[in-house]
Amino acid sequence: MMLQSAPTTGFGSLDRVRRRARRLWILFASISAVLIVTVLFGAEAYGRRSAIDAIAGQGRTDASLKVALLNAVLERPRALPLLLAEDQQVLDSLSSEGSDAIDILNRKLERLVTGTQAAVLYVIGPNGIAVSSSNWREPVSFVGNDYTFRDYFTKAMEDGAAEHFALGSVSKRPGLYISRRVGSAAAPLGVVVVKLEFDRLESDWRDTHRPVYVTDDRGVVLITSIPSWRFMMNSPVPEADLAAIRNSLQFGDAPLATLPVMRPRPVDAEASLVSAVLPGSGEGEYLRLTTPVPTTPWHLEYLVPTDAPVAASVREMRLLSLAVLLPVLAIAALILWRRQAAATKIAEEQGMREELERRVTARTDDLSRARDRLQAEISDHRETEARLQVVQQELVQANRLAILGQVAAGVAHEINQPVATIRAYADNARVFLERKQTTPVDDNLEAIAGLTERIGAITDELKAFARKGRVAPEPVELRGVIDGAVVLLKSRFAGQLNALSIRLPPAGQCVLGNRIRLEQILINLFQNALEALDGRADAKVDVSVTETDDEVAIDVADNGPGISPVILKSLFTPFNTSKEKGLGLGLVISKDIVADYGGRIDVTSDETGTCFTVHLRKAKA
Repeated sequence: MMLQSAPTTGFGSLDRVRRRARRLWILFASISAVLIVTVLFGAEAYGRRSAIDAIAGQGRTDASLKVALLNAVLERPRALPLLLAEDQQVLDSLSSEGSDAIDILNRKLERLVTGTQAAVLYVIGPNGIAVSSSNWREPVSFVGNDYTFRDYFTKAMEDGAAEHFALGSVSKRPGLYISRRVGSAAAPLGVVVVKLEFDRLESDWRDTHRPVYVTDDRGVVLITSIPSWRFMMNSPVPEADLAAIRNSLQFGDAPLATLPVMRPRPVDAEASLVSAVLPGSGEGEYLRLTTPVPTTPWHLEYLVPTDAPVAASVREMRLLSLAVLLPVLAIAALILWRRQAAATKIAEEQGMREELERRVTARTDDLSRARDRLQAEISDHRETEARLQVVQQELVQANRLAILGQVAAGVAHEINQPVATIRAYADNARVFLERKQTTPVDDNLEAIAGLTERIGAITDELKAFARKGRVAPEPVELRGVIDGAVVLLKSRFAGQLNALSIRLPPAGQCVLGNRIRLEQILINLFQNALEALDGRADAKVDVSVTETDDEVAIDVADNGPGISPVILKSLFTPFNTSKEKGLGLGLVISKDIVADYGGRIDVTSDETGTCFTVHLRKAKA
C-alpha cells in the first residue's frame, strides 16, 4: 500500500531553503551577466580608444616625415627660377631675336634639368609664347606654345613670382609650375618656369600600402599614392564653383568627383575616423591625419587602416578583462555554493527526522483503516457473486431476443421487394381476367409462383445469415444476377428505372457466390441509389462491370447529393441509416454476404455523388 501525505514542516523548510537558493543563483547569474556585458563593453571602448591613440601617434610621425620629404622635393627646384631670372643668357634670349642665343639657352636648360629633380625648364616671352625649353628636342617641346591662359604666367608677370599646380596642356602630365618674372614690373621681359613632377614621390608613398594624398586649398587632390584619386575632391562644392574650376582647364577634363572617403568622425583637431573604399578592396575604417604643408596652401592627408589594430586591441582587452573577472565570479560562486550546501544539509536532516515520525504515525493509522476495509470488501464480494449469477442469466436471455429481432428485421427488409412485385402481378392478373385474357394471367401467376419461391429462398438465406452460416460458393453468371435484381425493382420504382444506365457484362462471365444472395446485394445498392435521386430531373445511376485476372468489380455510381461524413464513417454499422423508414441493415447484410465469398465493398462519396464498388472473386473457367 502506497502512503501519500502532505509535506511536513521539516521538508517544507527544505523547500524554502531550496527556493531561496534558486533565487540567489538567479540573482547571481543576472549580476554576473550584467558585469560580463559591462566589462566587455568597457574593454571594447578602452581597447578601441587605446588602439586609435596608438595609431594616431605613429600616424602623426609618419605624416610629419612625409611632409618633410615633400618639402625637400619642393625646395630644391624653387631656386632655379630665381637664379635663371638673373641669368645673362636668359636676358639675351628675351632681349634679342637671334636664333643663336635661343639655341645656347635651350642647351643650357637641357643641362640644368638633367642635374635637378625638375621635369621641364622653359622661358616664356612677354607675349606668353615659350621661346626656349629644356625639352626643345622632344616631339612635345614647349617651344612656340602660348601660355597666356596659365595662372603661373599671368601672376608672375603681375606679382613677380607664382606657383601653380595643373595638368600639362602639352604633356598631359600633372605637376607644380614655379615661375619667376624676368625684368622689372615696369618693363618685364618674360617669365622663367620650372615644372616639378612627383612620380618618384608618389611611387615611394605607394610602397607603404597606405593612402597618402595632398589637397589644395579647395580640397582638390593634387599628389596621391592612388592614381585614380587624382583631381578628386574632399567634399562636394557648389556647381558654380565647380564649373569655374573646369573652365580654367587647370585639371584638364577631370570630372572632379568626390573622394570615396565618407562619414568623418572627429578624434581631435588633426585626426578623424572615416570610412573609405580603396580600389580593389571593400569599405573599411581608417584614421585620417591632416597635416599642413609649409610654404604652400596644401594639406597632406594620411589614411591609416584601423580595422585590424582595433580588432586586435579590443580582443586583447576583452580577454584580459575576462581573465580578471571570471576567477572573481568563480570564487564568489564557490562561496555561495558552499553556504547553500550547508543550509540545505541542515534542512534535509531536520526534514528526515520529522518525516520519519510522520510515517510511523501514518502507517499505524493506515493499518487500522486497511483492516476495516478488508472486512467490508469480503462482505461486498459475497454480495457481488450473487448479483453476478442473476445478471448472467439476464444477459443470455437478452442475447437470444436480440438475435431474434435481427432475423425478423432482416426478413422484413429483404422480402419487401418480392412482395411488392407479387402485388403488382396480382393486380395485373385481375385486370386481364376482367378482359377475358387468360394467357397473360397464366404468365403472371407463374411469375407469382417464382417470386414466392424466391421469398422462401430469401427467408432461408436470412435464417442462415442470422445463424452465421454460409452457403458454399458456386459459379454464378453475373449478367443473370443483374437482370434478376432489376426485375425485383420494377414494381416499386416504376417510371424511375429509366435512370439506370447498365452496361451488362459479356455473357458467360461468372463469379463465385450464390445467385439469390448476390441479387440481394445489387437490390440494396440499386434501391439506395434510386432513393437518393428521388425528385431529381437529371437522375442517373451508372452500373458497369470491370474484370481483372482474379476478380470482377461492379460499380454502382449515382449523381446524388452524396453521403454526409458522419453517416459515411459508420455506414456499415447495424441500424445506422439516414432514411426515415430504413432499418439500417441492407448494407450490413450486403457486406457480410460479400465477405462470405471472399470479396469486399468499397465506397466513395462527395457532393457530386456516391459510388459503391463490389469486388467478387472471379470463377475460373
